[in-house]
Amino acid sequence: MTAFDLATVSEHETVPAEVEDEEEIPTDHPRYTDLVTRHRIERGVEKGITHLQGMHAEGRGSAFDYLLGEETTPTADEAERAAAAQLLLAEKPVLSINGNVAALVPAEMVALADAVDADLEVNLFNRTPERIDAIVSHLREHGATDVKGIEADARIPNLEHERAKVDAEGIYAADVVLVPLEDGDRAEALEAMGKTEIVIDLNPLSRSPQVADVPIVDNIVRAVPNITAHAEALEGDGASDADLEAIVDAFDREAALEDAEARIRSGL
Repeated sequence: MTAFDLATVSEHETVPAEVEDEEEIPTDHPRYTDLVTRHRIERGVEKGITHLQGMHAEGRGSAFDYLLGEETTPTADEAERAAAAQLLLAEKPVLSINGNVAALVPAEMVALADAVDADLEVNLFNRTPERIDAIVSHLREHGATDVKGIEADARIPNLEHERAKVDAEGIYAADVVLVPLEDGDRAEALEAMGKTEIVIDLNPLSRSPQVADVPIVDNIVRAVPNITAHAEALEGDGASDADLEAIVDAFDREAALEDAEARIRSGL
């Protein structure tokens, strides 16, 4: 195995069969982050937050993360800094939240919203009142005070199904939208509306990062806290709008996608 110590792996071949709390997962396990995310998705399904299809999406992302070495690459870090600058420049930034996002990084999304003065909005492919209520309650348990998307009184043009439903004062009116773990059709439809899109996706070939202004090829559990840290650092340094615009302009989205794909294909 190229990225991990085989001796260490052999010491931790298994975790407890029934993990009730993620604290039971040994922190020195070489795939600790992957085990934690799997556990959170499973708990999300049990709570009605995550759809069963979300488990498949998580497994697919896990495979790409493995090939990336399960770490934030330098190019991904540059993208996360550009994302922070873009969110700070926005007049009306909105962070879109689906079931997997709510299960994996609820407190982290709340912290990011606070750092960049953004709204949180629940936006689902498999939308039911019960799931909306469960996700909103879960976010509130993790510090959210105002969550949009409950009524969803507007629609994304040229998009069918429940996923087209958005909040008129949220995603519909936003100028910058963070759409982590998004489906390609919705990402393309938001692009057609003229939104500036920041996408977090571990597959650089997916349609979502391909249409994003700022594609971030990184695990969401690393990416969201890193965007927040960059935003707080930029604010702390007193970055002007000109400084933030320079960061956004210097970011090369094509190079970021190419770098991620090359790393995945090479396994280095």
